[in-house]
Amino acid sequence: MMKYYVGAYAASPNQSLWNPELETAYYDALKQLSNLRGLEHPFLGQLHAQDDDWFLANIKPDWDFVFTCIPGIMNALSQNPQFGLASDDESGRQAALSFMQQACIAVAKLNDHLGRRAVQALMLQSAPARNKASSSAGAFQASLETMLQWDWQGARLVVEHCDAYVPLHAPSKGFLALQDEIDVLKQLNANAAVKTPMGMVINWGRSVFETRRVDGAAEHIAKAQQAGVLAGVMFSGVSDKDSEYGAWRDSHQPAQSSALVKFGEAGSWMSEQAIQHCLAICDNAKDLHILGAKIGIRPHSATIDSRLGYISDTLAILDRYFAAN
Repeated sequence: MMKYYVGAYAASPNQSLWNPELETAYYDALKQLSNLRGLEHPFLGQLHAQDDDWFLANIKPDWDFVFTCIPGIMNALSQNPQFGLASDDESGRQAALSFMQQACIAVAKLNDHLGRRAVQALMLQSAPARNKASSSAGAFQASLETMLQWDWQGARLVVEHCDAYVPLHAPSKGFLALQDEIDVLKQLNANAAVKTPMGMVINWGRSVFETRRVDGAAEHIAKAQQAGVLAGVMFSGVSDKDSEYGAWRDSHQPAQSSALVKFGEAGSWMSEQAIQHCLAICDNAKDLHILGAKIGIRPHSATIDSRLGYISDTLAILDRYFAAN
């Protein structure tokens, strides 16, 4: 059976307040998903945004984890637009490296608790936003060279491509261009001292947000694959429709609803066909280091059963693909 990562934090019933009892019920429901490999876990400066002890007590011991730094990065950017691993402002770049050092500590804490190397990867992003601050591939490479010297306990460092800054529309993230990120990864991986090659994860929704085309995600996957750096794909939807999710917002829309997808969003561009096309162009989709989905839920008052319905129906699309291939 194929198993997948889920960015469960995006579907959590706790989006503005913290109710540990409600979150415990949500995690108990997640534990019932037989095709859940583990969590894409948000890093905001410590292991868990609200309570490390709660998190350690409520995770399933056999889950694997992929840390994503984007929630913490966006928080930092709201206070300091110069913040980021690709920042040409040295103080902003060093602040980002300090943040990543805290991520390294959190990786060790989780692994130590579970008694194994449960954290499989750390997804990092090439902030800052280029419409608000100066950034460069050179600064990004220098930051990654520093990070590669730290002990990540086997977790692979991967770059999650967020929407790059393009002048035709307002950005959501507005970070480095895909080709710049690929070039940096290829240069770093050419160094014999890099024992575990760095990779790239394509987020479906962010690539479509950038390109404004459904095929944009598939094109980004193909480019990363041709460059030899594709490490994963995370499916998260987007749309031009003005719904509760917003038009052209990185709000992690569910898959497009259909006869097979009861828990979906009618206006989502992320159809079953689009998802399966992206899987088909991967040389070995089943062998990707990171594969899964990150789904937001509207309304925010949705029940836990409903939230699990959205997650299950999205993962079922992946299951149907692998069952047929």
